[in-house]
Amino acid sequence: MNILSIILNASLIGKDVTLPLPVPEWILIVVLILMFLVHILFINLMVGGTILSFFYELKSKQNKNYRILSEEIGKTITVNKSMAVVMGVAPLLAINTLYTKFFYTANALTGLVWILVVPLVIVSFLLIYLHKYTYKSLYKYPKLHISILGGALLIFLFIPLIFLTNINLMLFPDKWSVVKGFWDALLLPSVFTRYFHFIIASLAITALFLAIYIGREKFKFEEKFDQINKQDLQRRLYKISLHSNFAQYIIGPINLMVLPSIGLKHDTLFTIIGGAIIGLIPTYYLWKETKAESNKVGKHNFHIVISLTITILFMGLGRHLYRANAVQLYQNEMAINTKKYLSELNNAKIEAKIKEKEAAMKGISGKDVFNQKCVMCHAADQSLVGPSVKEIVSTYRGKNQQMKDWINNPGKKRANSSQMPAFKGQINDLEMNALVEYILQEK
Repeated sequence: MNILSIILNASLIGKDVTLPLPVPEWILIVVLILMFLVHILFINLMVGGTILSFFYELKSKQNKNYRILSEEIGKTITVNKSMAVVMGVAPLLAINTLYTKFFYTANALTGLVWILVVPLVIVSFLLIYLHKYTYKSLYKYPKLHISILGGALLIFLFIPLIFLTNINLMLFPDKWSVVKGFWDALLLPSVFTRYFHFIIASLAITALFLAIYIGREKFKFEEKFDQINKQDLQRRLYKISLHSNFAQYIIGPINLMVLPSIGLKHDTLFTIIGGAIIGLIPTYYLWKETKAESNKVGKHNFHIVISLTITILFMGLGRHLYRANAVQLYQNEMAINTKKYLSELNNAKIEAKIKEKEAAMKGISGKDVFNQKCVMCHAADQSLVGPSVKEIVSTYRGKNQQMKDWINNPGKKRANSSQMPAFKGQINDLEMNALVEYILQEK
């Protein structure tokens, strides 16, 4: 037995779901990659927005305008939350369909904590709305107000850890037989590096989004803030995005190193490295924005957004390629087991039909069929309208099929007797077999 066989046996890989895919596989892959990127974008904005809103509300003791800024950021969180939920349906369905065995096994192994996602999401959303609509009513109770946001933030920081642990477990079928719940799976390689990568990405994208958001003419910045300079705030947000983006060049390689090498094939590495190289473009333009003069802040937004979008597409594709490569050996084993299962199932169906036929045969009496269809014209030892059974036996012994053909479509053999009527359609196959066997066994 080779190493792969040992791993596959240890991982308890069984057969795949035998239902056909509802659409071609490539459509599901495109939906998974693109819609997941849209979904994760709004998740990043939701989590990053909550972090920055919490941060600026903490700083509101120094400057009351920071409380206003926290409130403005809070207005975007609920919108991004709704978009994240809606946009998450398609990739969830796609990954369920493409990686059913892996996804649901990981769900089962993370157990109770995975189920807790739903109530945690409900509580966090309620806290976000409560925080959003109590800026004025809880103005005199700043600690209570920020505690509400802090509670939502803690949940928002924990839920991605659940998802990442679950998705990460999909890549380790060899660990399925030894993992003992969520907290055990949490310690698998790459969970925390991927988690920190996600948090950093959330800050990078959210800070960029806010810099562009408050830079719009429609935002009426001067009417809302009297102690903060618009361009200074934008530069600070660009700086947060720049530093976060740069940090990904540190955490990214670490993440690759701790991932199982089984998924790091040439196509994956080429795609991820290509995305990292392209990612230098938005990093460069972010740096230029942090140094820009007041009248030129925001000049490079288009270049940043386009190059960052291309970078994210490369990374999303690389993520999918890694997952596909990591589980390919296991999927091949599942395909073999599925083929074997379908073959055994087909054989079982054939055997069941044979047994059903035999049972039906036993339940049909050839004598009863003879008495119903034949006795009025055929007697045992003497000719009536037709020849005797004894004569029939002497003619057809060992010729069962010829006798069946004659009963179904008889001709006329005797000039002085009536032609036998055709019984085709009046006697079914089981009855015919029983009748012929009964007649030909007669002495």
